[in-house]
Amino acid sequence: MHSTLPILRARRERRLNQQNKNSNRGRGFVLGIGIILSLILGAVIILGAFAYADITQDLPSTEILPRLFNPPDGLMLQPTRIYDRTGLQLLATFSPNNSPRRYIPVNEQNPQHIPQTLINAVIAVSDPQFNRHSGYSIEGFDNPDSHPTIAQKLVYDFLLYNESPTTKRAIRERILAAQITAQFGRTQIIEWYLNFANFGNHIYGVEAASQIYFGKPVEQLTLAESAILAAVIETPALNPLDAQSVALQRGREVLYVMNELRLASNEATAIALAEIPVIQSAPLDLPIVAPAFVNLVLTQLESQIPRERLERGGITIITTLDYELQKQATCTTEIYAIRLAGLEELNVNCDSARLLPSLPPATTFVDSSASAIIIDPTTGQVLALVGETNQGIETPLTSSHQAGSSLDAFVYLTGFTRGLSPASLTWDIPHQEINVQNFDNEFHGPMRLRTALLNDYQVPVEILKNQMGIENVIDIANSFGIDLNEDVSLLKLAGAYGVFGTQGVYFGQNVNDEFMPVSVLRVEGVDKTLMLDWTISKSQTVITPAMSYVMTHVLSDDVERANAFDVNRPAGIKVGETFDGKDAWVVGYTPYYVVATWTGVRAPLTSPQIEDFGGERGVTPRFPAVLWNALMQTASQNKPADGWSAPLGVSTITVCDPSGLLPTRECPNLVSEIFLNGSEPTQADNLYREFAINRETGLLATVFTPPELIDNRIYLVYPDNAREWAQSVGIDIPPTSYDAIQAPPVNPNVNITFPALFADVSGVVQIIGTASGENFVSYRVQVGKGLNPQAWIQLGGNNLTPVEGNILAEWDTSGLSGLYAVQLIVVRADQIVESAVIQVTIGE
Repeated sequence: MHSTLPILRARRERRLNQQNKNSNRGRGFVLGIGIILSLILGAVIILGAFAYADITQDLPSTEILPRLFNPPDGLMLQPTRIYDRTGLQLLATFSPNNSPRRYIPVNEQNPQHIPQTLINAVIAVSDPQFNRHSGYSIEGFDNPDSHPTIAQKLVYDFLLYNESPTTKRAIRERILAAQITAQFGRTQIIEWYLNFANFGNHIYGVEAASQIYFGKPVEQLTLAESAILAAVIETPALNPLDAQSVALQRGREVLYVMNELRLASNEATAIALAEIPVIQSAPLDLPIVAPAFVNLVLTQLESQIPRERLERGGITIITTLDYELQKQATCTTEIYAIRLAGLEELNVNCDSARLLPSLPPATTFVDSSASAIIIDPTTGQVLALVGETNQGIETPLTSSHQAGSSLDAFVYLTGFTRGLSPASLTWDIPHQEINVQNFDNEFHGPMRLRTALLNDYQVPVEILKNQMGIENVIDIANSFGIDLNEDVSLLKLAGAYGVFGTQGVYFGQNVNDEFMPVSVLRVEGVDKTLMLDWTISKSQTVITPAMSYVMTHVLSDDVERANAFDVNRPAGIKVGETFDGKDAWVVGYTPYYVVATWTGVRAPLTSPQIEDFGGERGVTPRFPAVLWNALMQTASQNKPADGWSAPLGVSTITVCDPSGLLPTRECPNLVSEIFLNGSEPTQADNLYREFAINRETGLLATVFTPPELIDNRIYLVYPDNAREWAQSVGIDIPPTSYDAIQAPPVNPNVNITFPALFADVSGVVQIIGTASGENFVSYRVQVGKGLNPQAWIQLGGNNLTPVEGNILAEWDTSGLSGLYAVQLIVVRADQIVESAVIQVTIGE
């Protein structure tokens, strides 16, 4: 019997090996899980590091705050000031007065200090956990515009104001809030906050607020007054001057909150609730030079720096304003508005206003406004801007208004980009498909596009708009920054027309994703650190120099303009008005300036006013025209009277007016016209034609009309749809009827016997007759189309042999049809010429 020991030993070894394998598998599994978790943790750490690095990238230094706030040289202690382009003339300041702001400490050991009651009121309203948290709150992540702690408000207002409201900014805000709280302490945080908080009406800091609203220093504020100021910080617009009853009520609500938070005792709360704070009268505002211009400055800067930050202080804004030119423009516009309103005129104290002519006595509009702008088209800088001036008082408003016909130039420009030219013919006549009338209620017949544009005729522009397609016109206007579906402002109008004066280049800056003229040169801190620099203009090429020159050549043509502008220098000018006569514009430019003026009235011209202008309608643009003239002459007085040189790509040729085609012998009106290369006319004029007229009957002569009764007259030929209108306004048009045909007596020596008079012929026709007689030299036979042919074709040559009752010539009528004249001409030795003529009809 074999021993079982080896078997048992083998089984035991197998069991141990299996256990070892299972143990190794377990240890491997645990080790694998550990490695995976370690990798995940490492990845999280790495990603977190990257995320933190991204969030904290370019994080502002907290050391900025002491430089901004701490006296005596804290930047924010100076209010924001706005200056003209020289940096010397102050235009406006964001402060009740122009003096530096006073910094008041919290320390009660200082005679002038911020009282604890005010600190408690602000904490109750703005940050009840102020003394417990580390400067930030995790609440409000879902609302990036929320700043739930005082430290966060301080960080946002002065360090992160230019960042867009995102979750990333919310995290950065909390990081910085924690940093400044740890670095500077809560006392410093509340002290900075109260000294530079916004209390409405451009009042910053508790000392200024206490003085202006309550007439006392801040340390003397009562609990009730402190509560009111604490509420104002949260909503500056609801301040004691602008909303007194609301401000008082909100102050009472703050008192209840303070009492609930045990920041005010029951007794103190009761005393404060019983108090009726005395609100001071509003102080006189510092005058703002060029208020409309200052508004434009702030509006344009808001695209770069928040308005709240601009108003807080510590900033110097150097604008594009030419102070002396602004004074002249303001004074002139005020005098013009006074005259337009029919008010008693004050003494004229500016040279520019002396250039204004007197308005006719009946031409007054009590409810009227006027405004003006002057820009430099070579830089896109606004040099002067006068807000809407009513009865001689300027307002800060520069609203957009109905463009009317002021933008018609872009319709014509669309035509010029598609092969038309200033010489192209248009018909200002009644059209069934166009329900538009000219401003003067008259039609003016055929004309070149140049004439139609210069005189603001609306029928031709409507025809052209239909031909070009409104979508194409909109695209062209958009390239100039003009939206034809919206009202237009003086700024955009001046900017767009300035492009024509600078060879098709638009100069300016991008503002709110729009390219336009600007009112700011640079923005800097009071320590001269540069915050924004627009001193170097950007440029956009809109059209070619050649196209720009064509437009300027038209707009500066005072010869074709019915009402010329006398500015003693070349100037491209466009007038415009609305059909109701309530808005009128004049915009014009030289190589150095663009001036645009607007006049608005609440009612169109009355009958006496129309009669005062000789019965004309549509004369509203004459009013802003006189203002434009005065301002352009004033702006240009120290500039040479330069015009524009023709660039490559344009040519000048003589054409017939009004067809714009090449001249013919009949054309009585020749003009010099400009063309883009390749668009010159190749066809001869077809409007003017010479007609043979029987002077006795006034009808068209025929070949049978006695020569001694025929007058050759030149007429402008109107199309069928215009003849009725032309006759209705007394225009001499050619007759359409011919003389009655009476065959002359037969000359035995000069006659055609075949074909017979008025015969129908075809194929090859033999002309039979007699050409003979005393002193015969030669004869010829010729044919011409119509009753009175304007052109003749000779059949064969001159014949030197007389013919009697035989074949004179043969005529192949193949391919011809209609009425023809056949004429026999006999020449005799004594230079006497005799003729005979018949009319025949060639069949199809």
